[in-house]
Amino acid sequence: MENKSLIFHSSFFINTIFCERQCLRRNTILHKMDLFVFDKNYYEKGFKFVAGVDEAGRGPLAGPVTAAAVILPQGIEIPYLNDSKKLTEKKRTILFDIIKEKALAYFISSVDNTVIDEVNILQATFIAMKNSVEGLNIKPELCLIDGNHKIPDLKFNQEAVIDGDAKSAVIAAASVLAKVTRDRLMLEYSRQYPLYKFEKHKGYGTPVHMEALKTYGACPIHRKSFAPVKLYSGNSNG
Repeated sequence: MENKSLIFHSSFFINTIFCERQCLRRNTILHKMDLFVFDKNYYEKGFKFVAGVDEAGRGPLAGPVTAAAVILPQGIEIPYLNDSKKLTEKKRTILFDIIKEKALAYFISSVDNTVIDEVNILQATFIAMKNSVEGLNIKPELCLIDGNHKIPDLKFNQEAVIDGDAKSAVIAAASVLAKVTRDRLMLEYSRQYPLYKFEKHKGYGTPVHMEALKTYGACPIHRKSFAPVKLYSGNSNG
């Protein structure tokens, strides 16, 4: 009787785990479909070329802010496309190549820390986004901008979409291009400034980064206008 009970409970546990995984997988697939359905609404309104625009790197204490603009073909579906923050590094890397191959147009732009310190991070983000849109070799009929701000002085129709990288396929695609590009830039910087271990945290204010900043001071790619960096800017390294 005990053995039968054990087998029953084990079987029930395995089936429960299986069902949970299947539900998670189904919900994930449905979410991916929703991204493309969101964009389809704009195509049905008559917009042929819809650009998604997103950025990566507003929060870090070092390095550039990077933005991307992407126009995807109507009707395309890219498996596993999602907000770049919700993807593993491996999936982002795979999607990065797929997006560049499938996109009708894309452009990536970075603004470095010196400009960020000069004009502030929000304005630097606008510059990177504006450059990305203007760099597209197809002129967008509408730009979907991630967040709650429109891009100042942009000479194209635009709409701000809060949490857009989790709602729109073109914005999600832009988020992947921006994130992967910036991460690769930070890997290059980690070779120039190995003391800060940028390859681990990409410039964000992690305990490892803060300890290095406290020990060695700021390096040339640190954002001197950011409060945590100001504390240790006196002991400049590089």
